[in-house]
Amino acid sequence: MNVFNIIGPIMIGPSSSHTAGACRLGSVVNKIADGSPVTDVTIELSGSFARTYRGHGTDRAILAGILGFNSWDEDLRDAMEIATERGLHYEFVPHDISGAHPNTARITYKCANGKSGSVTGASIGGGNIRVDNIDGLSVNFTGESTTLLILHRDTPGVIANVTNLMYWRYGDLNIGNFRLSRRERGGEALMTIELDQVPPEKLITDIKKMDNISNALLIPAI
Repeated sequence: MNVFNIIGPIMIGPSSSHTAGACRLGSVVNKIADGSPVTDVTIELSGSFARTYRGHGTDRAILAGILGFNSWDEDLRDAMEIATERGLHYEFVPHDISGAHPNTARITYKCANGKSGSVTGASIGGGNIRVDNIDGLSVNFTGESTTLLILHRDTPGVIANVTNLMYWRYGDLNIGNFRLSRRERGGEALMTIELDQVPPEKLITDIKKMDNISNALLIPAI
């Protein structure tokens, strides 16, 4: 446990869960967008998020994260106005998600480059988050570590090929956590790999060239 788990995160706003954590959830979308501006976003708010988001600044905080701001940036207060200035159309929809954590948001987005997707996650206290779902596939990561998301065909040898590549070409990397999600056997699957180090950019290029890999994305620690 570090000191920020005890005294809370550095932030603008009244609540570590409803403001700082919400901003970090938005930041996940910003990282996945990978430099392309988000142009349209629908944010479903569940549980206490849905009931108190205006008073606690959850709406501004999520938008701030999507725009690339940190929880301590003063621009967080003006995130709605800045979003409008940048051509980001946004909508907040209070909607209880069955079985979800009380502070859950489902963010559905479109980017200027045509990319679209959705991220569902929860603010679990003290500014910490848990990402539960990306584009309909179950995941489980916190954003505290650099994270690799690898979309691939669920076929024998793919996981071994990726981990062997990391070992033989990037031997200084250490895997802190690994999770596999899939809708059905032999269909589309998602590897989530949390790393103790920041890998070189060439790792993503090398993974994308591999057989049965649809896409690979690096999400820096948030």
